[in-house]
Amino acid sequence: MTAATSAGPSPVVYESWGQRVVFGSGTAREDVAAEVAGLGASQVLVIAADGERALAEDICEDVPVVAVFGEVRPHVPAEVAEAVRAASREHAADLLLSVGGGSTTGTAKAAALTTGLPILAVPTTYAGSEATPVWGLTEDGHKRTGTDPKVLPRVVVYDATLMLSLPTRLSVTSGLNALAHCVDAWWAPRHNPISSALAVEGVRSLASSLPRIVADGQDVAARRDILFGTYLGAVAFAGAGSGLHHKVCHVLGGAYDLEHAALHSVALPHVVGLNLPAAPQAARHLGAALGDGTDPFAALLDLYARLEPPSSLGELGLAEQELDPATDLVMTQVPDSNPRRVTHHQMRELLGRACRGDTPVLVPLTALDTKAHR
Repeated sequence: MTAATSAGPSPVVYESWGQRVVFGSGTAREDVAAEVAGLGASQVLVIAADGERALAEDICEDVPVVAVFGEVRPHVPAEVAEAVRAASREHAADLLLSVGGGSTTGTAKAAALTTGLPILAVPTTYAGSEATPVWGLTEDGHKRTGTDPKVLPRVVVYDATLMLSLPTRLSVTSGLNALAHCVDAWWAPRHNPISSALAVEGVRSLASSLPRIVADGQDVAARRDILFGTYLGAVAFAGAGSGLHHKVCHVLGGAYDLEHAALHSVALPHVVGLNLPAAPQAARHLGAALGDGTDPFAALLDLYARLEPPSSLGELGLAEQELDPATDLVMTQVPDSNPRRVTHHQMRELLGRACRGDTPVLVPLTALDTKAHR
């Protein structure tokens, strides 16, 4: 017999992550108490930034809390990671309960990474970290990230009413961070049809509901829809991995301590403008999600015009003179799976436009783009 000479379709590889998720509106206290009891926890370390301590104490009123850790900082500095690990040991915690945004969830993950303690996450923003096994730590201006099943929260309790006090600007930037999880999943290292389908639904939900909360921040139904989109995007990201957009943001955030959600919202359309010409499947996905298959990039910019997020890295604190070293840092992290070959010049131009707040542009393909289109 002769071996077959024709190859079949490429295999699809998708890894799912086990997690219990509870969606509600106005039921956080009851849901948290029930889930803590279900986990059999009796020594709960609550992690909440000082500004959300009162909310955390209210939500955890019926929970056996042994201490509250409040030293939460963006990008999880190494010293904060050590402090929360020490607190978990000091109080013999058997459960980490985080109440807050991505930095708070990330702080709980830092403790879980070395202690193995389970996490129950109660998000108050649309960061999405609660649905991924990805951790991040910053030391000496460099942010390290990794994936470990120990850091994936065992349970997530979503409550749309917890987002009602979220200011419009932060609602928008955090929601666009969630949208970035979706978009990056279309060209991330492990991109696959399952994650891509989740991401399409995530973008569709986010794009339809974010303008509604700009119009009315008390729209609970819209807040709930954003949570669904956030969760779908995070699951897509967990399955597909970290693409170019997140590599750019992790490098800049760690090196220059830029506001996390706003950084993602500024960078996203610029990265999309670079990658979309080389990613026709991603363009089809974006068009399907935004309802404009003829010009999905214009549809994305139209969404941005309706939401009016921050438009420049300069206003977030990135100085023009840092663009050259920032480009050097980012170029070391460009994924091999990216749909086009990214040159140093292209990345420097992209960061320059983002720093100045220029209108994002589609970057035409050149002879240097030797990779096959995805």
